Amino acid sequence: MQNQHEIGILGATGMVGQRFIQLLENHPWFKITWLAASDRSSGKRYEEAAKWRLDTPCPERIAKMTISPAEPYSKDGAGAPKIIFAALDADIARELEPKFAAAGCAVVSNSSAFRMHPNVPLVIPEVNADHLHLIEDQEWRKESGGYIVTNPNCSAIGLVLALKPIEERFGIEQIFVTTMQAVSGAGYPGVPSMDILGNVVPYIKNEEQKMEEETLKLLGSLDGEHIAPLAARMSAHCNRVAVEDGHTESVSIKLGNKLGRPATKEDLLEAWAEFKPLAGQHLPTAPEQPVEWIAAEDRPQPRLDKNRGRGMAASVGRLRPCGLLDWKLTVLSHNTIRGAAGAAIVNAELLLSLGKLEPVAEAAARA
Repeated sequence: MQNQHEIGILGATGMVGQRFIQLLENHPWFKITWLAASDRSSGKRYEEAAKWRLDTPCPERIAKMTISPAEPYSKDGAGAPKIIFAALDADIARELEPKFAAAGCAVVSNSSAFRMHPNVPLVIPEVNADHLHLIEDQEWRKESGGYIVTNPNCSAIGLVLALKPIEERFGIEQIFVTTMQAVSGAGYPGVPSMDILGNVVPYIKNEEQKMEEETLKLLGSLDGEHIAPLAARMSAHCNRVAVEDGHTESVSIKLGNKLGRPATKEDLLEAWAEFKPLAGQHLPTAPEQPVEWIAAEDRPQPRLDKNRGRGMAASVGRLRPCGLLDWKLTVLSHNTIRGAAGAAIVNAELLLSLGKLEPVAEAAARA
């Protein structure tokens, strides 16, 4: 994997597109060679079309690149590379992502458009890498070598990382979660300042449904050619708060009886500490410790803890008995790194390590 693979970004000018660019700069396996955005940006240099919003400079090479039309083939026949990171609104993704998959591209998507499709894997590498088998049942894969793989909603991913080692050891029967979600999750310009400053907005469109469905699919099991969701009951309350980056979640869980006895606090802490499912695999963007326990009674906090594991780890704290269920805790994750662009990048790294990107490249060479 010493040779860098050429990749493209769909939706390159938006907030998640910018985060892709930031995280992929100097990536050892991938090199950005193609950028695409809306018709109004097509043909412009990136620096002219995008207002850069991140806290590191836009890479000079990227700033000078010309934005291409959001089509797999260009008029001169060159077209997009065969590995595509997609950062599109769901409605646009529903139209464009199948076009790229049909053209033989591996579409690694951050969109919600196909997350719950029965043969599209919804993947967190540390949690359910075996679900990637679903791509082999996609018609695009059979016809052109292309496929779609998705990463979860930004509010689901931190929760699932924290719950996976617990579910493995003890089982989980019920999940109750209340989120306090950062404004960056709404993109740019996002929530108007007069609506969010000094305020909490107790509604994010479709968020609660997505969080509940995706969590159970992610924690479910591969059963032949479909995913059997985790047989747990779940309720989510989702709120937008005046925080720039980092989703905080208050979680209560009722455990199963896999252990044969009630789980102690020490049991749960041990499960998180020993949760290193990618040990021995070198995925450049994956954190060494996917779940980090913080013992301080007032942590985790977005300002202090969102960048743990280079923004790719979930932080957990405030573990204590729950008077309604069994245990309650606080989870924090960086919503635009682990919850968006970083999640897709580590999915692509996993695909490459498993040889799932090579057939796409070979099909492109034959074409």
